[in-house]
Amino acid sequence: MTTVAEPLRRRSSSHWTLPGVYAPQADTRLLGRVLRQEGELAGADVLEIGTGSGALAVLAARMGARVAATDISWRAVMTARLNAARQRQRVRVRRGDLAGPGNGRTYDLVITNPPYVPAPQALPPVGGRARAWDAGHDGRHVVDRICAHTPALLRPAGVLLMVHSGLCGVETTLGQLRRAGLTAEVAARARVPFGPVMGGRLAWLREQGLVGPAEEHEELVVIRAART
Repeated sequence: MTTVAEPLRRRSSSHWTLPGVYAPQADTRLLGRVLRQEGELAGADVLEIGTGSGALAVLAARMGARVAATDISWRAVMTARLNAARQRQRVRVRRGDLAGPGNGRTYDLVITNPPYVPAPQALPPVGGRARAWDAGHDGRHVVDRICAHTPALLRPAGVLLMVHSGLCGVETTLGQLRRAGLTAEVAARARVPFGPVMGGRLAWLREQGLVGPAEEHEELVVIRAART
């Protein structure tokens, strides 16, 4: 991660991040660029899992999609609703884990920027800001669940776009999605300097062999998986 959300900060003239909510960062921007490459979304049904401030959900709505978004944090839900209203975009935002309340719906496109930072604690926190990024020892606590549950949310020819760190196993993600019947590939990569979260636990990451002794950058990847 490149930065950490701090108390109410203005990210642009129309996008806000409330205290305790994950602010748009390098991973958000990378996923946003890949989302734009999907082309016009007019009439498509899109779900964002873990919407945070709602930046990507609002972008999808601006591209013409019918957008639903979920987040486990009530603050994130309120922030995403606020940002959608401020930018005059219609986004249905609900509190929920992964896809939210079960309703059997499927989607043309699912986008997600889940927690993925490896952490000394075996389980992710149940509350607080760190819930937006800490994801267990290998960083895969939420990523694995998305790989397991998202294929059932996709319509024929539906697409999943997910961003995460190279530290938590790109090939593992690709393998899980392929075994679930999807075609999966890396759609984009970017290298960014370690931010406060990663920098604050570099000693532990190096002890685990996740980061080399002279390494100062993290690789971000966007996985694109499609149902054929």
